[in-house]
Amino acid sequence: MRRIAFYLFYDENGEVDDYIPVKLSALQEFVKDIIVISNSKMTAAGRAKLEGIGAKVICRENVGFDVWGYKEGIESVGYDRLAKDYDEAILLNYTFFAPIFPFSELFDEMSERECDFWGISEHDEMVPNPFTGVGVLPRHIQSHFIAVRKKMLGSLEFKKYWQDMPMIKSYTDSVLRHESRFTNHFESMGFVSSVYINNDDYPSAYPTFIDVKQTIENRSPILKRRLFFHDPMWLDINCVDLRGTIETIEKTSDYDLALINQNINRTVKPRVLYTNLEQLRIVPDNYLSPEYTDIISNEPKIAVIAHVFYSDMWEEIYDYIKNIPYKYDLYISTSSDEDADILKEKTESIGSPVDIRVVEENRGRDMSSLFITFKDIGVSDKYDYVCRVHSKKSPQNGFSRADSFKKHLYQNLLGSPEYISNLIGLMNKNSDIGLVFPPLVHIGYPTMGHAWFANYAPTAALCKKLGIEVPLDDDTPVAAFGTMFWFRPAALRPLFEHNWKWTEFNAEPAHVDGGLSHVLERIISYVSKNEGFSVYSVMTPKQAEKNYTKLEFKHQKIMSTLPNGDVNWQYTSLRDLFIDAKTGRPEFNAVLSGCTKLLFSSFRRTLWEKYPRVSKLMYGPYRLTKKIYKLAKFKKKN
Repeated sequence: MRRIAFYLFYDENGEVDDYIPVKLSALQEFVKDIIVISNSKMTAAGRAKLEGIGAKVICRENVGFDVWGYKEGIESVGYDRLAKDYDEAILLNYTFFAPIFPFSELFDEMSERECDFWGISEHDEMVPNPFTGVGVLPRHIQSHFIAVRKKMLGSLEFKKYWQDMPMIKSYTDSVLRHESRFTNHFESMGFVSSVYINNDDYPSAYPTFIDVKQTIENRSPILKRRLFFHDPMWLDINCVDLRGTIETIEKTSDYDLALINQNINRTVKPRVLYTNLEQLRIVPDNYLSPEYTDIISNEPKIAVIAHVFYSDMWEEIYDYIKNIPYKYDLYISTSSDEDADILKEKTESIGSPVDIRVVEENRGRDMSSLFITFKDIGVSDKYDYVCRVHSKKSPQNGFSRADSFKKHLYQNLLGSPEYISNLIGLMNKNSDIGLVFPPLVHIGYPTMGHAWFANYAPTAALCKKLGIEVPLDDDTPVAAFGTMFWFRPAALRPLFEHNWKWTEFNAEPAHVDGGLSHVLERIISYVSKNEGFSVYSVMTPKQAEKNYTKLEFKHQKIMSTLPNGDVNWQYTSLRDLFIDAKTGRPEFNAVLSGCTKLLFSSFRRTLWEKYPRVSKLMYGPYRLTKKIYKLAKFKKKN
């Protein structure tokens, strides 16, 4: 067939990640012409990528969503020429990775189907329509890939459909006026449709999302991008196995996962991605796991950079460092000549050279010493991996809390020789991992949901200054809290190349939130992702047991104070109770309104549980009133 493809593109920063030209290059085997319609700006390099594979690029104002993008793309060719020169037109977009499996399987199968238009996947009928609250959302081919054949392509009905298309002003409009309408509209006019991934073969209404692992096992050519940035609680409720899906692709497909990582690390909030992809590994600490250590073929080049402000802690720190089962170069910084002399004496017995440096100024603590004092190490490619540790005493937090935090860091980074071998093996196996650190500390510290403290605004400002495009997390960043971690130098290169000044760091003792040290603590993971590297957390089994049991107790304790165990309902109720939708902060009016809603909702649920017959009598009129209100609101809007 002579085919033309209309590819809808959008990126907030105009970046054309490599998964797009790879997808379109694979499509070229089956498509004569490709027109890329961009609903956003596009970098010169991005445009060159697309034009380099022979695509025609049209940049337009971002109005009308993808629907009007397709409309303008089609009209740029012309309906008459479209019908005359092509046997099939494909409307597809940037919202999926492909081909996970060869496009030939898709086109060979669909060429045998007798139909006028077809798609890769479909969505089942939903009652009531979730966008209006009433009526039916019909079963429909999903708009991320729809192919239209010659009979329908040259029809008056097809031309009129696009000519009469009203302006699309919202995502809801695009679903109601195009995506959910297209299939029904043309079927009602006598055209026949078909779909590659048939919903009847899967248990859910949305297989490429909810049953995604099963669709990949059945050789689906696409993987939806939204899976990586969708609400983690929604994926949780629907038990979507995204990590299992990626592992299946790794085992059964030739698709380069680096194409996925390049895009999602740049565009997805780290906390969301960390949760959806389960980027925490419980690493064995008493045996070498073949899952990791089989990958190590050469002796890794390792450096340990330790900032030892408290020289009396050296023996404790070295007890962990010496667990490293490979050769390593040791670098130490400290704050005075006196401490440097003490450390020289204490490290004489190590048997290998130790580079001890005194910081120029005692400002910024371990962060300034890393990025200024050891700038030469960070900007070089001498080492594969660097382990960053420091003498964490935290006397202001009290002994027990400080000791717990310290062990959380040391044990989860340097727990045992076997643990470190497995950790290095993990990074070797996954060349995209640029940064590894213990998960968020929560035992003894009020960090859960509040770990930005006073650092969000200055972190956003520094991101802008450094050109970091990765979106910031809303509540709690995925960060190296405690500033100890393993890293590839390339992942943090921008922080080492930047010319930091000692005076930018708070003078002692004003080591406070909002200062540059605490901002760098949080920005490290964003820099790594902006450089194209993934970020993982690691724990020993014992630390995982300790942290999970206490975290589970905290979570269930909070949930037990609310009327039911539905975490999504609890979250939205509390959000509405305390947070003003406009400011994103707790406001008096929001609290007042939220209390009323929560009280009414709690009363309704209690009534249902205690007096179900009365509730059933009341529910009918309530539901009818609600439907009438929603329908009237929808009609008024449209």
